[in-house]
Amino acid sequence: MRRPLAIAIGDPAASIAEVLDHRLLRAGARPIAVALSGGGDSVALLLAARAWAQAHGRRLLVLTLDHGLRPESGAWTQACAARAAGLGLAFRALAWKGDKPATGLPAAARAARHRLLAQAAREAGARVILLGHTADDILEAQAMRADGASVSSPREWGPSPAWPDGRGIFLLRPMLGLRRAALRQWLAGQGETWIEDPANDDLTYARARARARLGPAATIRPALAEASASDLALATITDPAGALLIPRHRLRAVAPQALARFVSIACVCAAGTDRPPAPARVRRLAEALGGAGPLTATLGGSRITADDAQVRFSREAGRAGLPSARLEPGETCVWDGRFEIAADRAFEVRPLAGLSAALLGPEREALRVLPPDERPTLPALVDATGRAACPALVRNDGVRLESLTQTRLLAASGVVSSEPA
Repeated sequence: MRRPLAIAIGDPAASIAEVLDHRLLRAGARPIAVALSGGGDSVALLLAARAWAQAHGRRLLVLTLDHGLRPESGAWTQACAARAAGLGLAFRALAWKGDKPATGLPAAARAARHRLLAQAAREAGARVILLGHTADDILEAQAMRADGASVSSPREWGPSPAWPDGRGIFLLRPMLGLRRAALRQWLAGQGETWIEDPANDDLTYARARARARLGPAATIRPALAEASASDLALATITDPAGALLIPRHRLRAVAPQALARFVSIACVCAAGTDRPPAPARVRRLAEALGGAGPLTATLGGSRITADDAQVRFSREAGRAGLPSARLEPGETCVWDGRFEIAADRAFEVRPLAGLSAALLGPEREALRVLPPDERPTLPALVDATGRAACPALVRNDGVRLESLTQTRLLAASGVVSSEPA
């Protein structure tokens, strides 16, 4: 459940520690990742997180990302490495490589940051990444929305938006109740220094323009309470094809805002995509699902079917993108954003479409239980002899297959509200 947000007064470290106590395990073998840019916000976060981690015997991993957008960025990364070393903390430098887009650079940089941070956290075994957003980031987002932008405010807790790289990874922003100026005053009182990125004052960008308008007296406008979709997520089950099934009467029993939020999340999870469908279309579908009578619709790459008893969210078979991939022994791949697969021998992973006749008897029997439109969207493993198997239907020795749709639904709906054990 989302905690009420108020701007804290007093010791920033104590405020940060309170949030860490609420969201993190006090004891655990996994490291906690901390994103460090070298700016004042992330330096304050790192120092407070280190004090908390030392008190509870937790390990920190410091991650710094070089976007490659400024000539100083290499030196900034070296400064972050030196700070981490001075604090006795593990450090890893990340880099956004390749060509950069001519338009939409802030969004592309943000997506790359989440993806690279999630990959590094996963490799280290961390389940949580701490980010240094503050109350000023909320104020800036509010100002940008007032100017017509569609930017959302940062949330204290939630799953990584990078999919599938961020699966099982959560983001924690423990400083949303603190103003940026207060954090810098706290740092200066300890003799600390930090990096000032000139891009923060570049009025070419909407966020910098919003930041320039904010003063010390700016206040966070009360936000509408976020509708909880957690009860609906807990009432949902999944089938072998990764479809999400929920009794329709459960949808009729919740407020429209909660239903729309659940529908949006369910569509993304069932489709295996990383982009929510348009809000207006979500609202129309949610209203129809909250009514009566049969329904068939597509939205955001998902197919939604409903009768009076049940609603089913599945992968739209006709949407392009069902991939083929080579799976080497010991490797793990995420297929179509919906299934995580690993095997002890090599396979070609393909859509089951056109291969169902090659399945063995038990698999064919299990396949008949599924709706015809779902069957082509299953993953088939084809070995060197050309034999096809579908481990989503019948367990295959030496193969591990996990459907990701339900666990993703639970995380995105707020069922998971603290660091998993």
